[in-house]
Amino acid sequence: MTQIDARPIIAAGGEPFEAIMTAVAGLGDDEELVVLAPFEPVPLEGVLTSQGFTYEAAEIGGGDWRVTFRRTP
Repeated sequence: MTQIDARPIIAAGGEPFEAIMTAVAGLGDDEELVVLAPFEPVPLEGVLTSQGFTYEAAEIGGGDWRVTFRRTP
C-alpha cells in the first residue's frame, strides 16, 4: 500500500496531483493507493476511474477523507 497525505500539501497552498500521479505510476497490479484529503477528491476519483481504478471513499472525521484506490481486475 502506498499512502499520500494531501492535507499538508493543500494546507500549504500546494497541489498534490503530481505527487499522486507519480505514486499511481509506481503501483503494482495488486497494490492500493490511499489518499488522505481535507475533502472528498471527486475530480481525482474521476481521473483514476477513467484509468481503470475503483475506489472506496470514507469520511474519517473533521471533514477529512480517506480514499482507497485499486486497479480494476
